[in-house]
Amino acid sequence: MGSIILHIGQYVYDIYYWLILISIFGSWFPQFNTTKIGIWVSKLVDPYLDIFRRFIPPLGVIDISPFIALIAYRYLGGFALEGLRQLLKMMGV
Repeated sequence: MGSIILHIGQYVYDIYYWLILISIFGSWFPQFNTTKIGIWVSKLVDPYLDIFRRFIPPLGVIDISPFIALIAYRYLGGFALEGLRQLLKMMGV
């Protein structure tokens, strides 16, 4: 049971990681944000990215905050998944 929970957590983590990447690459094409997929991805990812956009100003026309957010997501997600693994191990699941 514990490995199933861990795998589900890993899948959710990976899917959200790819959604962030799609959002980053989609921002290079303005028409992407007007498509149904672009709107859907923005609704899911923008709340997370907005946290970083508030604190990291754009460098001219280049907004590096999504890249910083992606790096932070990678590290924090790794810690969260390891914490979940340790918790499941402690519970004996």
